[in-house]
Amino acid sequence: MRKLTLRQLEILDTVARCESFSQASKELHLTQPAVSMQIKQLEAVLGIPLFEHMGKHIHLTTAGREVLKSGQAIEHELANLEQLLAQMQGLRGGTLTVSAASTASIFSARLLALFRTMHPDVRISLNVVNRETLLQHLSDNVIDLALMGQPPEGCNLSAQTFMDNPLVVIAATNHALAHETGIPLERLLDEPLIGREQGSGTRSAVEKFFTEHGHTFQAAMEMNKNEAIKHAVEAGLGLGVVSLHTIRAEIASGQLCVLDVKGFPLERQWYLVQRENKRLSPAASAFAELVLEEAPQFQGTM
Repeated sequence: MRKLTLRQLEILDTVARCESFSQASKELHLTQPAVSMQIKQLEAVLGIPLFEHMGKHIHLTTAGREVLKSGQAIEHELANLEQLLAQMQGLRGGTLTVSAASTASIFSARLLALFRTMHPDVRISLNVVNRETLLQHLSDNVIDLALMGQPPEGCNLSAQTFMDNPLVVIAATNHALAHETGIPLERLLDEPLIGREQGSGTRSAVEKFFTEHGHTFQAAMEMNKNEAIKHAVEAGLGLGVVSLHTIRAEIASGQLCVLDVKGFPLERQWYLVQRENKRLSPAASAFAELVLEEAPQFQGTM
């Protein structure tokens, strides 16, 4: 009985990314018939089509996407094993794959830069994504660790807090409220509010705060990037709520200001997250230790 091979999974990954057998064959340095034959053999072993043709391109079927996810997870585990065995032999190296919420991109890069100075031979991959994609990365087991706001309950995740994440109301420096103190929450209802997209951690926290105070958060504009919110606020399109960590530079340069709104800042935390019971590689363990020990010192500098 034939069994699927790691080579077939590698070819599947390449074909899926290229959406073309001919392009995949160039990357793999194989002939196109050889690539097609490997995919056909894999489909025969699994007993189900993995690709469907749409015009000039091919796309994964639902089954194909599931096989691809499993193949990527297998590749990741093998990389961890390779690193572990290398360290047992007294060698250096290995890989580290981290996903970070877009709000955490600045200090994530700084933490990885610090880690790189300590472990220069580790190959590092950083994915800056939205909350939904980050949770999918954890679910698919294609990353070692995640840096994010509070993870949802019941998703078989293990989380540790490592730094405060205060949310503040920001405005252009020439806004009418820029120099007022003790601004009541009700006053914000008279202003256009620029919010993160539905499902983001920041949006959920703001909506919860408004609800607890008897109001409904109505976003005049929705944006999926903090940079976009900052630019919109600076242009005078409204007020925004963002992590204080994302606006240090703009405050220092006088582009934006933090409003003194009652109840703000909203106190939240950053979390170091992994799949529950996941066996971390030596590189991932070293990075987790660095985050928990070193991140708090960055609190006032980001």
